[in-house]
Amino acid sequence: MLESLAVIMPVGPGDAAWRGLLPQLRWLPAQAQLRLVCCREQDCARAELDSATGLPADRGWLLAPHGRARQLNAGVAATRSEFLWFVHADSRIIQPQRTAAALQRALSAYPDALGYFDLRFIGDGPAATAANTVGAWIRSHWLGLPFGDQGLFLSRANFARVGGFDESLAVAEDHALVWAARRAGIALHPAGASIHTSARRYAEQGWLRTTARHLRLTWQQARTFSRARGDPP
Repeated sequence: MLESLAVIMPVGPGDAAWRGLLPQLRWLPAQAQLRLVCCREQDCARAELDSATGLPADRGWLLAPHGRARQLNAGVAATRSEFLWFVHADSRIIQPQRTAAALQRALSAYPDALGYFDLRFIGDGPAATAANTVGAWIRSHWLGLPFGDQGLFLSRANFARVGGFDESLAVAEDHALVWAARRAGIALHPAGASIHTSARRYAEQGWLRTTARHLRLTWQQARTFSRARGDPP
């Protein structure tokens, strides 16, 4: 199933985090596809990607209008694989073989689901982010709201079915996609492995302040998107 996978990675202005992630994707089969999507030409390190070793042969940079939803949709349009995996540039694959096996199992057993990984943090933030790991597990497993930093994946057919990412949204395009999948009756399925992300923002902006802001925004977004699908507020 991994041979039928396209990996889409949006890269923001001045973002170099993708350089740390690429070596962690060398387990991808040669037949897979890899697209990095930037919104400024100066951020598209084409020669560097071309010369990288151990990655799928079908790889490249795309230039798309600014906005993560637009970049993600452009990445999908530039691929043809049956399955799509959306990975943030600052994500980290700490256990590549376990990740590969979990993704293979999920795609094989639940090809019609919207899949996601459990979220963990690398050790660049306060110890209190352990609570955020638990919170992300509850949010995704109990409330059915995984976010984009959890490496969402689904079939191309289901991506088209929900209309792709909403380009009218400046933020929360991942949250909107999950609600659209729920509206379409697409099941959620955890991959059974973890993907890591940076906790640097919690260190820079304060754990309590950042966590409270995330909770508030999540609640506000859930009210907005659930109303769009006819659920009670």
